[in-house]
Amino acid sequence: MSVEKQRLQDKDWKNWGPYVSNRQWGNVREDYSPDGNAWGSTSHDKAESYAYRWAEEGIAGISDPKQLLCFALSFWNKKDKMVKERFFGLSNHQGNHGEDIKEIFYYLDNTPTHSYMKMVYKYPINAFPYDQIIAENGRRSKKEPEYELFDTGIFDNDEYFDIFIEYCKAEHNDILVRVTVANRSQKEAPILVAPTVWFRNNWKWGYNSYKGLMNASSESCIDINHDSISIKKFYSRKSNSNSVFCENETNAPKLYGTLYSGNTYFKDGINDHIIYGSNTVNPEKQGTKASFLIDEMIEAGESKTFDFRLSPNETDEPFNHFDEIFKARISEADEYYNDIQHDVNSEDEKNVQRQAFAGLLWNKQFYHYNVGKWLKGDPNFEAPRNFNNYVRNTEWNHMHNKDIISMPDKWEYPWYATWDLAFHCVPFAIIDAEFAKNQLLLLTKEWYMHPNGQLPAYEWNLSDVNPPVHAWSCFRVFKIDEKTNGKPDLLFLEKVFQKLLLNFTWWVNRKDKSGNNIFGGGFLGLDNIGAFDRNMELKDGQHLEQADGTSWMAMYALNMMRMAMELAQYYQVYEDMAIKFFEHYLYIAEAMENMGDGKEGLWNEEDGFFYDVLQLGNGESVSLRLRSIVGLIPLFAVEVIDHHLLDKMPNFTTRMEWILKNKPELTKLVSHWEEEGQGRKHLMSILRKNRLSKVLTRMLDEKEFLSSYGIRAMSKVYEENPFVFSVHGRENMVYYTPAESDSRMFGGNSNWRGPIWFPINFLIVESLQRFHFYYGNSLKVELPTGSGDKRNLDEVAQDISGRLCSIFLKDENGERAFNGGNAKFNYDVNFKDYITFFEYFHGDNGRGVGASHQTGWTATVAKLMKPRMTL
Repeated sequence: MSVEKQRLQDKDWKNWGPYVSNRQWGNVREDYSPDGNAWGSTSHDKAESYAYRWAEEGIAGISDPKQLLCFALSFWNKKDKMVKERFFGLSNHQGNHGEDIKEIFYYLDNTPTHSYMKMVYKYPINAFPYDQIIAENGRRSKKEPEYELFDTGIFDNDEYFDIFIEYCKAEHNDILVRVTVANRSQKEAPILVAPTVWFRNNWKWGYNSYKGLMNASSESCIDINHDSISIKKFYSRKSNSNSVFCENETNAPKLYGTLYSGNTYFKDGINDHIIYGSNTVNPEKQGTKASFLIDEMIEAGESKTFDFRLSPNETDEPFNHFDEIFKARISEADEYYNDIQHDVNSEDEKNVQRQAFAGLLWNKQFYHYNVGKWLKGDPNFEAPRNFNNYVRNTEWNHMHNKDIISMPDKWEYPWYATWDLAFHCVPFAIIDAEFAKNQLLLLTKEWYMHPNGQLPAYEWNLSDVNPPVHAWSCFRVFKIDEKTNGKPDLLFLEKVFQKLLLNFTWWVNRKDKSGNNIFGGGFLGLDNIGAFDRNMELKDGQHLEQADGTSWMAMYALNMMRMAMELAQYYQVYEDMAIKFFEHYLYIAEAMENMGDGKEGLWNEEDGFFYDVLQLGNGESVSLRLRSIVGLIPLFAVEVIDHHLLDKMPNFTTRMEWILKNKPELTKLVSHWEEEGQGRKHLMSILRKNRLSKVLTRMLDEKEFLSSYGIRAMSKVYEENPFVFSVHGRENMVYYTPAESDSRMFGGNSNWRGPIWFPINFLIVESLQRFHFYYGNSLKVELPTGSGDKRNLDEVAQDISGRLCSIFLKDENGERAFNGGNAKFNYDVNFKDYITFFEYFHGDNGRGVGASHQTGWTATVAKLMKPRMTL
C-alpha cells in the first residue's frame, strides 16, 4: 500500500487543504442588500476593503476545516493599481456572457490528503488591464465571443511571471510552502511576493467576541495565537523578510464614508501600505492579518524560490530537512498516481487525467451558510430584508451548512450544486472513495435536505429543481469503492437509500402535476434548451410534460430498484422496496407511451424521437418537436439484471412475475423482460430495440448530434433552419448555437443549445455500455449514420468516449481542442502541457467555453481515461 493511501486512513491528514475560495465577493451569502442584488452588494475592487461574513478568498489559499485561519499568496508587479490578492473577473452583468474569470492559472497536482499540492499562476509583468477588460466586454454583444485576458496582448513577448505555488505537509498541522517565480520575458522585472496569513472574521457579528492575535516575534517569524488553531508559527526562510500587520476588518470610512474613531488598521492596510506607502499597517506589528513582504528583482529568463513554513512548533531551524520533505512528498504523490494509472496507456493521457484529479482536489472549499441567520441578520449587523419583494431561500430556514464541499469552480461557481456534485463523486471515488461517499451522504443530512425531502439545488435558489442523479451517483460510487477495496460498504448504501426514499417521494408528490407519472421540473439543469423558459408560469391550465423530467424519474426508479436489490442480498426486507420501485418504473414507462384520454405521448413515431408535450387548457396537447438532448435522456433509464441475482431474491421474482402476468399493458412496454439476453440477463429500458435504434440513428448523425468531440446538446439542423414555436402570443425561435449563449435566460453564460456537456455525454456512454451488456453483437448501428459502418453499442460507447477525451489530448498536430486553436497555448513549452477543464465545449471544434476551471463534472474525463471496470 502506498504511503498516501495509508494516510487516507487518518482523517487528520485532511486538517488543512485548499479550502479557501477563489471568489467570495458577489455571492448570495455575502449579499445583505434589500433587493437581492448579490453581484452589486460587493465587487472585486470593494473586496480589498470588505471583511466577509461567511468565508474567505485568496490565491492558492489554504485553511483549516472550519476556516479559522487562512493562508494565501499575494503579488505585486510594481505597476498594478492594487496588490494581486485575489483573482480578477467580471460580474454576471459586466460580462457579455455573464460572470467570467479573467486570469490564467493551472492546477497541476494534488493528493487526496493534500500532502502535496502544486499550481501555476501566470502573472503579467506589465500593468494588469482591468479597465480594458471591463470596457471591451461591456461593449460586446451576446453574439460576440468573450474578451479574454490573452486577447489584450498582455502576454506578448512573454512578459509575464510563471509563479509556481507548492505545498507539502511534514505532519498533519505542519505545512511547507514553496513559491518559485520564473521571469519568462527578455528583461529583468521586479516583483513583490507577499505570503499572507489571517483569521476569518467571526468576532464582529455578535455571536462571539474572541479573536486571535498575530505578532512579530523576530524578523522572519510571525506568532499565531489562537486557542483553536494548532499552527503557532509562520516562518520565512529569507532572513530579512519584513513583516506587516493589519486587522481583517472592513474599512467602513473608505467604502461607506462613515466616521470611525479608533486605531484599527483595516483589511486593506497592507495593500495601501505597499501601493502608496501609507501608514496603514500597525507599527506595533500585531493584528489579525499579516504578511511578509519580499521585494525582488528577477533577471530575464531566471527564477527565484521563496520558502515558508506554517508550524505548530517553535524551532531555531524551521527549514531543516525542508528540501528532503518536499522530495519525499513529490515521490509519494508519484507513487500514489502510478498505482492509480497503472493501466492508463499514454503519457499524455496520464498527464490529462492527473490534472483532472488535481482540479477536483483544488476545488474543495469551506462552505458556510446558515440560512436562518442570513435571513434575519446578525445581532450587530441586521439584514435590511424587504420581504414584500423577492428574498431568496426563505423556505430553507432550517439549513446550516459548514463543511468542506466539492465545488464546480471556486471562482465562477464558488457554491455547491447538488447535481454537479453527484458527477464529481464518480471520479473522486477512484482517488478517495471515502470522501466521495461522505459528500453524497452530506447532502442528505437533515441540515441540508429540506424536511419535505427536497435536496438543495444551489444558493441562488435552493428550491430550484435539477435532475435527480443522486441515486445514480451513490450506486456508481458504491460499486467503484467495492471493486477498489474488495468489500461492499453496505452501511453507506443503506444510509443513503433511506434518505433518497424521502427525496423520491418529494418528486412524486411535487413534480407529477397531474398524477399521471409524467414529470415536469422546469429548469432541470438544462438551462435554456427549450423553446421557452421552462420555469415560466403558463396560463389557462397549460403545463409542460417534460420528456427529460419523466425520463430522469424512470432512471431514478431503476437506480432505487437496483440499490434495493443490492441491499436485499444481505437484508431480505429490501426485496419489498425493490418490487415497489420496479412497479413504479413500469408505470412511468407506460405514461411515456400514452398519457391517457387520447393525448399524444412523449414518443413521436414519425420522427423516431422523444419530445416535450405542452398540455393545453382545453385538454388537447401539442408535441414540441425540437430535437435536443431532452429526447436522448430516455436512454439513461436502463438497467440490466443478471438472472443469478433474481435467483437470490425469490420473493421479488415471484411478485415481479405476478405483475408481468396480470398487467400485460405494463409488460409490453418493457424491453423484453421475459426474454433472457446473452448470459441469462434481463433488460429494463424505456427504449425497446426498435426505438433504441431510431434514437441512435438521430444521435449518431453528424448532421444532427454527433460531433467530432462528443454528442451535441441540440441538433445541428437548427443552425440553418431554426425551430419556431409560439406561446402567450409570442414567437420563440431556437437556433443551434455551438458555443457561448446568445440569451440571458437563466444567466448570461448558460447554454444548452448546441455545446458538448460532459455530464450528459458521460451518462450516454454508460447507458450504451449497459445496452451492450444485454444485446452484445445482436444489435449494431451505423457509426456515423449513413456510413454503412456497423458497430455494436460497446464500440459506439468507446467511440464517443474517445471523442470526448480528444478534447484534451494532443492531436496529430500537437494541438489540444479545448485551446480553441490558440497557438501559444498549444505549442509554447510553458503552456502546451497545461490543461483547463471547462464547463462545456464548442459543439463543432471542441473549444472550451464557460467556467474555465469547472473540473467538477468535466473531471469525469478521468473516469473515461481509466480502462472500464467490470461492475
